[in-house]
Amino acid sequence: MSAQVLSALMEAIGGGSVKVVDLTETLSESFPVLQLPPEFAQCVPFSKKTISRYDDDGPGWYWNEFTLNEHTGTHFDAPVHWVTGKDIPNGSVDLLSPDSFIAPACVIDCTAEIKANPGFILTKDFLLTWEETHGKIPAGNWVFMRSDWRKIADPNNYTNMQEDGGHSPGPDAECVRFMIEERDVIGFGTECIGTDAGQAFAFEPAYPCHTLLHGAGKYGLQCMTNLDLLPAKGALIISPPLKIEDGSGSPLRVLALAPA
Repeated sequence: MSAQVLSALMEAIGGGSVKVVDLTETLSESFPVLQLPPEFAQCVPFSKKTISRYDDDGPGWYWNEFTLNEHTGTHFDAPVHWVTGKDIPNGSVDLLSPDSFIAPACVIDCTAEIKANPGFILTKDFLLTWEETHGKIPAGNWVFMRSDWRKIADPNNYTNMQEDGGHSPGPDAECVRFMIEERDVIGFGTECIGTDAGQAFAFEPAYPCHTLLHGAGKYGLQCMTNLDLLPAKGALIISPPLKIEDGSGSPLRVLALAPA
C-alpha cells in the first residue's frame, strides 16, 4: 500500500468522510458469560481488582489487575478453539497472520426476524436473498449477523435460556457450509454470546459454526455491538486478538472503518 493511500485514509478519517465505529461491548463484572452444562468446567466471568489509585499503594499512579476467560466479552475465536481446528497450522491467536485481522464485512440485517423470533436460524436461502439486493458476498469477507441483540435480550437471561436450552439466533449447517465452500469467508460474527444458535447442539453437525468454520481454518467474533451503524457492504473491520501464546481466542476491541 502506498504512502498516498494511507495519507488519504487518515485525511478521510480526520475530515469525517470515514467514521470509526466501535463494535465492542464494555468489559465489566456484570457482562454475561456462556454457561455450559454443569458436568463441564465453566468460563469465569470478568473480575477486576485495583492495585493502587493515587494512594499509599501507589501515590502517583492508578492500575488494576483482572481475571477473565479467553472467550469473555467481545472476543475472537481462533481455529484451535474447537477440536475440529486443533490441527490447523498456525491456528492459535499468536500464530495467525496479522493480515487476516483487517478485512471487509458484509452485514446481514436479521433484526426484524429476530425481534419476531429470538431463536431465528440464518439459512443459505436468506443469504442468497440478501445477495439479490446487495451483490455476492466476496471471498475474504466477514459475514456479520445483525440482531440488535443487546436491545432485545433480557439482561438477566442473555442467552434466552428456556427449558430446552438457549434460544438465541445463529446459522444452520447448510448456511455455514455455503459461507465456507461457496463464498470463502474469513469468518462469521454476531452480537450474541456465541456464533452458534442456542439450539445448535441439536443440529447435524452440532454447533456448525464452531465445528465447520474452525475446522476450515476460519474465525469467529461474538458479543459485538453497534452493527446497526455499519452499511450492508463497505465497512473495513480491524480485529486483532491479544497475542496469547497458544491462545484459543481473546477478548479484543473490534473497530470498523465505514463511510460516514
